[in-house]
Amino acid sequence: MNPPDQHNFQADDEDTIVSRSELKRQMDALKQLGKRITELRPDQQEKIPMDSVLRAAVAETRRITSNGALKRHMQFIGKLMRHADVEAIRLALDEFDTASQAHNQKFHGLEQWRERLLLEGTAGNEALEAFINDYPQTDIQLLRQLIRNTRREIEKQQPPVQYRKLFRLLRDTTESD
Repeated sequence: MNPPDQHNFQADDEDTIVSRSELKRQMDALKQLGKRITELRPDQQEKIPMDSVLRAAVAETRRITSNGALKRHMQFIGKLMRHADVEAIRLALDEFDTASQAHNQKFHGLEQWRERLLLEGTAGNEALEAFINDYPQTDIQLLRQLIRNTRREIEKQQPPVQYRKLFRLLRDTTESD
């Protein structure tokens, strides 16, 4: 005779039994992963590898305002995450996670590009040509304009508005690659 709660246990390939507590921890981890996806900007969410049902559920989260409904919806997203490629999603999320090493390396790379583009004089634009070769989808006219404006801004010791705009353009260009 089978124990009455046997349907609440799962067996792996190695025939090990997973306890209810472990299942709850796994489901909570999936729910937290889903929550991290919902906290991303829509353009970042597009880069996360997920199926259309999960993508629609994540998009639906933006419309929900009630706390109770949001909690139920996060449970639903956690349930959908059971069928998703969790490792691929984690790797993609790490690129957007400001605490991750991959994000920091990418950020520093963008800062180096910005500094190279600003330091090289207008006569020798090796950095500009190198960036355009690496990222051919670049809006060249806008990039040159931002470089000029940022140089003027630095000379006049103004607040770094153009400096930040240049960084955003570099970030958006490299992310769309």
